[in-house]
Amino acid sequence: MKKISVILCAFISLLAISCNEAKKEKIVVPNDIQLAWADAEIGVLIHLDLQVFKPDYDFRRWGTHPGAEIFNPTELDTDQWLETARKLGATYAVLVAKHCSGFSLWPTEAHDYSVKNSPWRDGKGDIVKDFVASCKKYNIKPGIYASTTANGYFYVDGPGLIQPGSPISQDTYNNIVTQQLTELWSNYGELFEIWFDGGVLSKEQGGADVQSLVRKLQPQAIAFQGPYGHPNLIRWVGNEEGVAPYPCWATADSTTNADGMTVIDGLHGDPFAPYWCPGESDFTLRWNRSFMGGWFWTEGQDSMMFTVDQLMTKYITSVGRNTNMLLGVVINDKGLIPEADVKRVELFGKAIKEQYGTPFRQTAGKGTEYVIRLEQPATIDRVIIQEDIALGERVLAYSVKGKKGGEWIDLSSGTNIGHKHIDTFPPQPLSEIKLVITQSKTEPIIKKFAIFEALSHKL
Repeated sequence: MKKISVILCAFISLLAISCNEAKKEKIVVPNDIQLAWADAEIGVLIHLDLQVFKPDYDFRRWGTHPGAEIFNPTELDTDQWLETARKLGATYAVLVAKHCSGFSLWPTEAHDYSVKNSPWRDGKGDIVKDFVASCKKYNIKPGIYASTTANGYFYVDGPGLIQPGSPISQDTYNNIVTQQLTELWSNYGELFEIWFDGGVLSKEQGGADVQSLVRKLQPQAIAFQGPYGHPNLIRWVGNEEGVAPYPCWATADSTTNADGMTVIDGLHGDPFAPYWCPGESDFTLRWNRSFMGGWFWTEGQDSMMFTVDQLMTKYITSVGRNTNMLLGVVINDKGLIPEADVKRVELFGKAIKEQYGTPFRQTAGKGTEYVIRLEQPATIDRVIIQEDIALGERVLAYSVKGKKGGEWIDLSSGTNIGHKHIDTFPPQPLSEIKLVITQSKTEPIIKKFAIFEALSHKL
């Protein structure tokens, strides 16, 4: 009997080891919606709220919210916004339809604090409607940001709870959240991305039933910090500076916590984790030390922007680290992106296209080694590597080497590649460049291994 027990225990132990190994080797893959989002790569996040008209307004000073009559961007032109986004190379745009003030950029039926009670277009305008129409005109996918966690008009603060002195109850606020999200998700067509800054207070914790609502009305949308259980979630990278941690795996041990308000444990993700939940790197065109972190416009700060070189570094640390890049642009009190910002965005877009639009040479395939041979040595200073993520993130470690003067030298190395990884290194005259996969879950499949000639050496 003891012998049988020993054999049985040994069998169970082997089975457990086998199951653990199988779990470890399982490769998580994105769905079609997540693939399309990764391919989008570049988006813009557009901010316009009452602080633009009253810079000293603080939504947490309950009861001091300015009246809707101060909102009057007389030259507002959403075509100008989306034309600017197109100059960047953006393929999607997210409009902040309601920020922390509670003022709504569409004529909501939930309350009176919106454009319908402003002098702008005699109260008959709808910025969300105009924005979506401009997105279609410029072939840019539309997204909507609507904060549920903060609302100065109703004395609501993170994580979406009524504060003392509020004129309404928590249940009433939950009904307002439900009605406003229903309006935004029903009246403007299919959305590419929905943004929950600060997450979503769960129904179990006293919030609105946002999970059921998004499942019903916008099941195809990617959701930033959205409700737990939504299949198309993306995560925060831990800062608003366009710097994703490295490595930054698209898979994570959790998407968000149960209430959707906390970044996943471990900003880096985990290559053996069970959920596909990639990062999105949001950052501002204007300096972080400018008005409201650079997210909103105020007079006298049109020169306070990152240089093109600084922005290109952020491009490398966002798109080049397996995340999407979401650039924050401001709208001024006239309702336009300031001309200085338009010019900087255009130069940024041109730099991206010039530096990464056309590779000097490229290859693709399966296996652990990819070699590019040149007829004549060329001065190379950066590479782009992309996996075919439709089949999952397979690569766990790699190195890039170059042949210089007949000898191989090390150029760069790393772990996570994912949708796109950019490596830069000092310019080197090279006759061959190779990518070597040194560790992987299973056979690597490289969608692109591209090399780029140093700009100073282009004819």
